[in-house]
Amino acid sequence: MKTRSAILIVLLVGAFVYLTSYSNFRGTRSLPLAKGWRQSPLELTVADAQPAYTPEEANRIAVYKRAVPSVVNVTSSQLSFDFFYGVVPQQSQGSGFILTKDGRILTNYHVIENPQQVEVTLSDKHKYKAQIILEDKAHDLALLQINANNLTPAVLSESRDLQVGQNVYAIGNPFGLNGTMTTGIISSIRSVREPEGGTIENAVQTDAAINPGNSGGPLLNSRGEVIGMNTLIASNGAEQNSGIGFAIPVDSIKAILSDFTRYGRVRRPSLGIASLAIGPGLAEQIGLPADYGVLVQKVVAGGAAERAGLRGGTQQAYLGNTPIYLGGDLIVAIDEDRVTNPQDISEVMDRHQAGDTVTVTFYRGTRKLTLKLTLGEAHSVSA
Repeated sequence: MKTRSAILIVLLVGAFVYLTSYSNFRGTRSLPLAKGWRQSPLELTVADAQPAYTPEEANRIAVYKRAVPSVVNVTSSQLSFDFFYGVVPQQSQGSGFILTKDGRILTNYHVIENPQQVEVTLSDKHKYKAQIILEDKAHDLALLQINANNLTPAVLSESRDLQVGQNVYAIGNPFGLNGTMTTGIISSIRSVREPEGGTIENAVQTDAAINPGNSGGPLLNSRGEVIGMNTLIASNGAEQNSGIGFAIPVDSIKAILSDFTRYGRVRRPSLGIASLAIGPGLAEQIGLPADYGVLVQKVVAGGAAERAGLRGGTQQAYLGNTPIYLGGDLIVAIDEDRVTNPQDISEVMDRHQAGDTVTVTFYRGTRKLTLKLTLGEAHSVSA
């Protein structure tokens, strides 16, 4: 009996030594191997040496590599006072993009508003003090100059024929994270009012993530060309991305820069009218001779429309709770361009300068007329 017990103990001990020393059994914990212990070969599944990108991924990468050298970080320093009237330095950050090889940079006016100092950081981390050479609060644009050469300018495209649904890319410095790229689509083209009261005509609405710090950075098309400047987010008070961001269209930017080049200041053209968009339903209700166009509500005293002989409305009515004026001229075209809303007029203005002459086609009552109009200079909110 004792012999059998001894044999059983020997077998159990031998089995334990075999399982822990010579078999592939390891349990769930990874332990360091003692000298003489054996380990099964480690076989890894390795990807191909050359990564394969989808066409969409490859295009995003190409857009980023092409555009990011032109995107900068803009830091504006201000002085404020604390509770005890002590001077406290403050900084705000935004983005911008390079316009010329010799250091002209575009950003939003609200990024550099009332600064003590403005500093620009390039994508290669070099920093420069910037001089402000143009401040245009009405259009929320600012032009900076840094002492640098051989920079990489952004390529400006057009915004007139943008389509809802096309891919767009935003590059900037959200929350100070420079060189950040986000993607999305054009969600809409619409006019929006900024917090300071100005209006961005034909703003490019996008669902690409835009956050504080993106302001002033470029919105790009699939070729890496600038189609707008990221400016505004609809955040419902959250001060962060909610999937609704807006960019100033690049055609408006080019028109403003053209003014600055020609006059040394911004001098945007204007018809000098307040207008109301007309559709088929409203046209039938009012009894207009055309089912599209813009109805002249009033003409600005001394403005281009008044000088040319256009007439505003004289009969007050209400559209819902909004007062409107009937009886004015109905503009249906400017030159060869059909006019259906104030945004169409804004696009025409972007292709002209103050002092240019255009042909306006309009209805006065049931008569279709044309007249020559010399564009005035915009001083207030008017078309």
